[in-house]
Amino acid sequence: MTDQLSHQKYNDEKSWKFPWLRLSLGIAGTIFCCLVAASIGSVGISPYSTLLIALSRIPFIDISQTWPESWDTILWKLRFPRVVLALIVGAALSVSGATFQGLFRNPLADPYLIGVASGASLGATIVFLTGIPFSYGNISILPIASFVGGLIAVSVAYGIAVRSSNTHLTTLILAGVAIGSFATAISSLLMIKSDPDLRVVLSWILGGFIKAQWSHSLFLIPYLIPGLVVTFAYSRILNTMQLDEEYASSLGVNIERTKKILILVATMMTAAVVSFSGLIGFVGLVAPHVVRLIWGSDFRTLIPMAAIVGGCFLVIADLVARTILSPGEIPVGIVTALCGAPFFIYLLLRNRQDTT
Repeated sequence: MTDQLSHQKYNDEKSWKFPWLRLSLGIAGTIFCCLVAASIGSVGISPYSTLLIALSRIPFIDISQTWPESWDTILWKLRFPRVVLALIVGAALSVSGATFQGLFRNPLADPYLIGVASGASLGATIVFLTGIPFSYGNISILPIASFVGGLIAVSVAYGIAVRSSNTHLTTLILAGVAIGSFATAISSLLMIKSDPDLRVVLSWILGGFIKAQWSHSLFLIPYLIPGLVVTFAYSRILNTMQLDEEYASSLGVNIERTKKILILVATMMTAAVVSFSGLIGFVGLVAPHVVRLIWGSDFRTLIPMAAIVGGCFLVIADLVARTILSPGEIPVGIVTALCGAPFFIYLLLRNRQDTT
């Protein structure tokens, strides 16, 4: 045990050596990625012009307009809201994925592990197929129904786990699978009984940002920022829990309270972003592993860098989704699946080699 603790301490110190440099480079790379993504489309705009247009809206920065008015409209009405929403969704899914992987000590865990996706899908399907109005006044019903569906599914799974074994994580996974299967069955039944044109439902299930608005990002920021702060605050505890829960308890860590808080935070972030983006798979699985391969498994580095990598990955995936079949587009979930499925297979084979 002493050797393991010493080895972990050495790895922690090694991976934590230059966090601010990594974070600064990551933020710079994110800005560059977003500028490039916003520049590309049916109307091409240079990244430099895109940067000037973005800076022109910042208070106290005076930039004379040398670009067409149409460029300003295209960027601020269409592309910037879409890029920012993709960035927030990717960051939230990646942080949630890293959190679940740490809690379950399972590198194959993802944000949808305990039923969030199926519950959110059922909530959205009910709105699409049962005649419920899509909006009430200025309030959109679809994201609210999706958000509530995801939270209900996880709450039921969590309640089952608490009643059976004091929040045992294996029981929580099994309960999540059962509740997810039940929600999926109800969604399928509604689809069978509905109008045969299911393209709108399937498009939402596969995820996308075609209807992105600034208001969506403003709604999600209060979930993302506190979620990042809380998970980062628990990063040292997550490091300790990777070795042994009993050891963490001996240091004064309340394991059950930690599980409850982190599960709640990760679930809230996931349910919130899914309510606006639909179901986008593999982001929360791929991004944390990319960070581990490059910078190690210290959660103090893993959590912020996973947010950056996941956000950039989804921005690029959305760029591919909206340009590869221009003037049409494909759901971004198809792009992430084409990238993520081979990576998932690689992880399975790598884990098998590590255990033999």
